[in-house]
Amino acid sequence: MTSRPEHLPERLALLSDVQAAEYISSGLLEGREDIPSIALNKITEPLADIDERFQLHRVRDLIDDTMDRFRDERPTAADAWLAPRLHETLRLTRGEAAEKRLWTYLALGVAPDYVVWRHLPEPKSDGSGGRVARDKFVGPHYKQAFSRLWWAAELFRDGPDYRPVVTACGNQDMINSALRLDIIDHRTTALALVGLLEKGIVRTGREVNALTSAVNAAAATLLYDVVAPDVERSGDPLRAWIEAAASALPSPRGELPVGPEEERVPEEAVDTLSAHFEELLVDAPVRGRTADEQG
Repeated sequence: MTSRPEHLPERLALLSDVQAAEYISSGLLEGREDIPSIALNKITEPLADIDERFQLHRVRDLIDDTMDRFRDERPTAADAWLAPRLHETLRLTRGEAAEKRLWTYLALGVAPDYVVWRHLPEPKSDGSGGRVARDKFVGPHYKQAFSRLWWAAELFRDGPDYRPVVTACGNQDMINSALRLDIIDHRTTALALVGLLEKGIVRTGREVNALTSAVNAAAATLLYDVVAPDVERSGDPLRAWIEAAASALPSPRGELPVGPEEERVPEEAVDTLSAHFEELLVDAPVRGRTADEQG
C-alpha cells in the first residue's frame, strides 16, 4: 500500500495539474507505489501567505489520527469525522479554497497514502484489485479527496456548528450529489436537506439522489431565498476566526470543533424549506420504488 511521504517540508505549497500528472502513475492509483516526495517538492510553488494556517504538520497530524481512528472500519466512515476538523484546521476563505493547486498538493505532497487508503476500491470477486479514480488527486472540488470534505464542511455548517456537516458527510450520496449543485450555496437549502436526513424522511441513496435532483429542478421556478431567506452575513466573524489560527490548539479529536461565530440560519426558514422538499420527494421519481409507493 502507498506509504506516507518520506519528505514533508514545514509548509503547504501549490502544485498544478500539469506538474501532478508526472506523479499520478498506474502504480500509485493501484496503491503499489509511493510518491518520490523530494523530487515532487522541488517543483512546487510556495504559498504567498506566511501564517500558522499553512503549517504542514497540523494537517498531516490530523490525517494520521484519522487513519489510525478508522483503521478497523470502512474508510468511508472517516469523512464525517475528518471534514469538520479539516475545515477548522485550515481556516480558509472561500477564495483561498478555490485554489485548486492547494488541494492537489495536499493529495500528492502531504497525504497520498490517505487518498489511496480512503478511495481504493475493495478487490473484485475474482481477486483483482481496483484503482483509485484519478480525480481523487486532481479532480473538481466535489470529487477531489480533500477539497470535497472542506467544501462539504463549509456549505453544510450552521455558523459555528458543524453537526449538520457530520450528518451530511455520513451519507455518501448526499455529498456526492449535493456538492455538484449551485443551490447548495444557499445555506437554508443545505440545512433543509440535512434535516430530512436527520428525521429519517430520506434514507436510501436513491431517495437522496431523487430529492437533490427534484430540489435543483424546482429551483428554476422557485426562488428559495425568497421563500426561506438566510440572514445577511458579516465577514467579521470569519476574519476573526482566521486571525485566531496563530494561537489555536490542534482541532479537537474527541469533540466537534467550533467554526466562525457567524449568525445561524433562521430555524423557521429551514422548517419552511424542509416541508417543501418533503412534498417534492413524494412526487420525485425514485428508482426502484413502485408506482404505489410513488403515490
